[in-house]
Amino acid sequence: MKFLDGFGEQAYALLRIVSGLLFLAHGVQKFFHFPVAFPYPLNPMLYAAGMIEIVAGALIVIGLFTRPAAFIASGMSAVGYWVAHGSQGLYPIANGGETIALYCFIFLFIATRGAGVWSVEGAKK
Repeated sequence: MKFLDGFGEQAYALLRIVSGLLFLAHGVQKFFHFPVAFPYPLNPMLYAAGMIEIVAGALIVIGLFTRPAAFIASGMSAVGYWVAHGSQGLYPIANGGETIALYCFIFLFIATRGAGVWSVEGAKK
C-alpha cells in the first residue's frame, strides 16, 4: 500500500480532529439535547463530564493545549468507563463501554504525540 506512504501526519490530524469532534458531541448532547435528548438526568458527575467533553473536545479539534486536554479527556474516559460500564462486567463488548474505552486510549495516544499538523500549535512553529 505504497500510495499511503507520506500521509501519516495528515491521517493523525484526521484522527485528532474527528475524535475531538465526536467527544465534543457527547457534551453538546448532555447540555443542549442535540441532536437527540440525553437519556439520563444530569448529576454533578455528568455536568463535569459534559464540561470536559465540550472544552477538551474543542481544544483537541483545533489543536490548542492538545496534550493536557487529551490527557484530561483520557482520564475522564477511564473514570467514565469504570463508573458507568465496569460495574456491568469487565469486557467492553459485554458492558456497552467500547466507545468510551476507545476514547480513553485514543486520547492517551494524542496526549503522548501532541497536536501535529493542521493545528493551532502546529501553526506556531
